[in-house]
Amino acid sequence: MIVRPKGTKDMLPEEAYKWQFLERIAAETASGFGFREIRTPVFEHTELFARGVGDTSDIVNKEMYTFLDKGNRSITLRPEGTAGVARAFLENGLAGGAMPFKVYYLISAFRYERPQAGRLREFHQFGAELYGAEGAYADAEAISLADAFLKNLGLKKVALRINSIGCPHCRAKYHEALKAYFAPRLDEMCADCKTRFDKNPMRMLDCKEENCKKIASDAPRMLDYLCDDCRAHFDQVKNLLDLASVPYTVDPSIVRGLDYYSRTVFEFVSDAAGAQGTVLGGGRYDTLLSQLGSKEVPAVGFAAGMERLLMVMNAENAPFGKEIATECYLLGMDEKSREKAFLLATELRRAGVSAETDLMERSVKAQFKYADKIGAHCVAVIGESELSEGAAEVKDMKTSASEKVNFKELAQYLIGRRSL
Repeated sequence: MIVRPKGTKDMLPEEAYKWQFLERIAAETASGFGFREIRTPVFEHTELFARGVGDTSDIVNKEMYTFLDKGNRSITLRPEGTAGVARAFLENGLAGGAMPFKVYYLISAFRYERPQAGRLREFHQFGAELYGAEGAYADAEAISLADAFLKNLGLKKVALRINSIGCPHCRAKYHEALKAYFAPRLDEMCADCKTRFDKNPMRMLDCKEENCKKIASDAPRMLDYLCDDCRAHFDQVKNLLDLASVPYTVDPSIVRGLDYYSRTVFEFVSDAAGAQGTVLGGGRYDTLLSQLGSKEVPAVGFAAGMERLLMVMNAENAPFGKEIATECYLLGMDEKSREKAFLLATELRRAGVSAETDLMERSVKAQFKYADKIGAHCVAVIGESELSEGAAEVKDMKTSASEKVNFKELAQYLIGRRSL
């Protein structure tokens, strides 16, 4: 038997309604903030991620699904959403349109890493991007959107942490301070950190190795090296979050794992599903477009892993609503009544009522059993006497109460039941 590849997961019908709920809340919340949906290709030229995500990131160095196509071009399955949106923004000349440019996406993405709870090789993200606004108001709006989204999902145990990692100007001095701190301890650190030491020492703060994390815990803080402009920007972000009643904690350890971030970075974290983990992360990335060959365009955004969100929602018993069940199962007792049941099912569907009827030529008992399994709200029984009367015997599957309903009035009757 062929099985699914490691690190992937089937989404079965009984779970689909949870995903649909999450996707609907994401789209509705983003739309409420004036963000519109964008869809980009599942695969891009590898250079996009090497230049955009950064060649010092684990994503580019270790985790990308990259292959040569039949034209001998290097192609990569997208490992995240931001680089593709940036490419689309540039390629389609969207900088000449209304600014700020505000979009959201719901995507699948791919990273070759060790599968674990809430983290798969094929995973899904909700993300939002805002281009063209360099002030702190844009940062506060992106964070407020993320906060509203999580609240609209019904999550109560999620905490916001924010930090500033400065701009290239003040970060240069910070890199010097980090190198001075790590240099005497470099022999004790992992091979990845030794490579990052020269390329991007800030990435050493994001290492997951326990010994490296211990060494990095006493490293200099970026907040102590911010230039006047970056400090003023961060202070205004905090002021706007206070104004919007969005609670937060300043966490100097947040640096984010991608090279394109600058100034404001943030994470929403939760320990509802076990060890504390990030359910949504983002920040500002003013240099990303210039890394892709454009003029510099300020930008800010975030992404949330949907698998992780579903885990946290389950752990918090957050409401998903209910799976949409069949409103009426039409049961035919013989060949003529089966034809009538098929016709009525067609008419009900055209009237906006979800309906099913027998496709397996089952017995009456087996049809009732099937209707119960699929969670049908009621069963409309049609036999010889019902055909002659022009009315179905409609049985409520919860209460077992039943009543005769004229065929012509069945759709209106079922619509009226929705408020019960």
